[in-house]
Amino acid sequence: MDYSLRELECFIAVAEERSFTRAARRLRLAQPPLSRHVKALEEKIGAVLFIREPRGVSLTEAANVFYEETRNIPRRLLRAGEAARRCASGEISRLRLGFVSAVMSDDLAGVFRSFRAKHPQVHITLHDLPPQDQLDAIADGRLDGGFVGIEPDDPPAGIRFIPWRAESLVCLVPSGHPLAGNKTVALPALADESFIAISRASAPAFADKVRDLCAAAGFRPRIILESPRAQAVALMVSAGSGIALLPDTPAALVKPSAKAVPLRPGVKIRHVFACRERRGSGAVADFIRLLR
Repeated sequence: MDYSLRELECFIAVAEERSFTRAARRLRLAQPPLSRHVKALEEKIGAVLFIREPRGVSLTEAANVFYEETRNIPRRLLRAGEAARRCASGEISRLRLGFVSAVMSDDLAGVFRSFRAKHPQVHITLHDLPPQDQLDAIADGRLDGGFVGIEPDDPPAGIRFIPWRAESLVCLVPSGHPLAGNKTVALPALADESFIAISRASAPAFADKVRDLCAAAGFRPRIILESPRAQAVALMVSAGSGIALLPDTPAALVKPSAKAVPLRPGVKIRHVFACRERRGSGAVADFIRLLR
């Protein structure tokens, strides 16, 4: 139904003032046009909204329902317009960022604290999404950027990747596993193990990295369980379901139920921040400068 803002303003004023005369005065409007706006609204709704009485008007049941649903619309529109004006003038901005929980750490929390201290006018919203979902959302403009883990071997067009942290890859084993007492482990020693893995559908770059490492060590990992979340993989390892190759950060979440054994030789992965190649908002540029 196509209601005009003026019609809503006239209806709300009459409903609150309980008088066409006082409502017209409040809106600085002559009474005849106010009455016409209310009449037009009643015709669109298909219901009588006001009953005229000797000392004013009373609201019908339909008017009470309509008032509860619409009374905040004019104020919200005003706030929305003011917010848009302030955003356009650079007074406020929004930063919509995706992340995978596996990358959340004290140093990243420090980045957010520093950014908030330097840019208190920027509203940051965080969305916990698998890497592939983040890349899709960045590509179509639903996110301004995201912490997607490692960079894909075949990066999608229109997205650039900014390295921001390197982290060791470890072999996570249940606390009672024979390898739990090892100081290090070579990848070929894992050939006969049952693997729990982050699913390729949610994190294709990381899944490919694990498979490539195992292939270079001369075997194909026997994956018995998968999850889109690194934390879930770590929990399944701690429950004794198998072993996993994971970054240090999520592996540390399940101590002492599981042990993170460093690989020999060591393997580093490089975390990246993804954003659109074309120029984004000033807030995105400022965030990237701080992240670097």
